Amino acid sequence: MSFLSQEKVERKVGWLIAVTLITVSFGGLAEIVPLFFQDSTTKPIEGVKPYNALQLAGRDVYVREGCYNCHSQMVRPFRAETIRYGHYSVAGESVYDHPFQWGSKRTGPDLARQGGRNSDDWHYKHLMNPRSVVPESNMPAFAFLAQGKVDGAVIQDHMRALNKVGLHKYSEEEIANAPKEVEGKTEMDAVIAYLQGLGLALKK
Repeated sequence: MSFLSQEKVERKVGWLIAVTLITVSFGGLAEIVPLFFQDSTTKPIEGVKPYNALQLAGRDVYVREGCYNCHSQMVRPFRAETIRYGHYSVAGESVYDHPFQWGSKRTGPDLARQGGRNSDDWHYKHLMNPRSVVPESNMPAFAFLAQGKVDGAVIQDHMRALNKVGLHKYSEEEIANAPKEVEGKTEMDAVIAYLQGLGLALKK
């Protein structure tokens, strides 16, 4: 009988756990470590730009309201999905997202290629009352966003925070101009700006 025979491992729970952990660890390392040496996972693709102040405010509202619970931003490389949504998603599109908004559920449609698909007016009506443009929609109304004002100081703080953890570094000029860019804008305006900027780099 060998030192680590199948019978010995299966009979000893401690051995079974140890061998399982070692095997899973090696398998995980073989899959994960090579990614650290691939630029494609951390380098933005051509055409992908950092969020401007208004888009960043819209993304904050998107996350705050939990939109990712019903909408994914990940087009999988399947024919049915690329026909409906366009080019499948690639890592280089999401390098400026902290955290990523890929999602894991689609109660509503995927939004990875939403930019430019509908007009600003359509989005406004849809957020005010989803059933006014999509009768079968079960999405809640977000009419209150039209009353909420975007706080420029908060966006400045967010930009500074992203400078510490993100790939893109906002310049002092961009940070200083943020309040002017969002002056008089509502949270509704911000969300629409965010949605209209999604997926433009890899349009079908």
